Amino acid sequence: MARPDKAAAVAELAEQFRSSNAAVLTEYRGLTVAQLKTLRRSLGENAQYAVVKNTLTKIAANEAGISTLDDLFNGPTAVAFVTGDPVESAKGLRDFAKENPNLVIKGGVLDGKALSADEIKKLADLESREVLLAKLAGAMKGKQSQAAALFQALPSKLVRTVDALRAKQAEQGGAE
Repeated sequence: MARPDKAAAVAELAEQFRSSNAAVLTEYRGLTVAQLKTLRRSLGENAQYAVVKNTLTKIAANEAGISTLDDLFNGPTAVAFVTGDPVESAKGLRDFAKENPNLVIKGGVLDGKALSADEIKKLADLESREVLLAKLAGAMKGKQSQAAALFQALPSKLVRTVDALRAKQAEQGGAE
């Protein structure tokens, strides 16, 4: 029978997996406590970085319906549970790993889909959600401006053509 403290830890981890948009598994071997503190700050407000026990975390992930991470639970493991923008947290992990090669990104899960370490690095290369939405809004506004200019050009071209015809008729009418 499982001890109550372990059962509670598994239940808490399973809830974190369920409530997170993404979870990224890392190996933190060789990092100091100060470096881990810096890493936690670099992940942003919408992520929680926790050092975990592999066996309990594997059980919790399976309880949460995530079985694709089973192979990644070896060696010292920490999990970044992301509840907000996963791009921001992936960038924080990638940038920290560049400065501290002891941090190894093992893989993760995003909205139930397994991600390799390379896919997480590609995710980090994306722009944030806010930037992408701003670009989309700018593109839409630009297209609306082009459409408005087009619709305005047709009547003004018609008016110029009619004026040119009147001028031509007046010129021809004056010659007769």
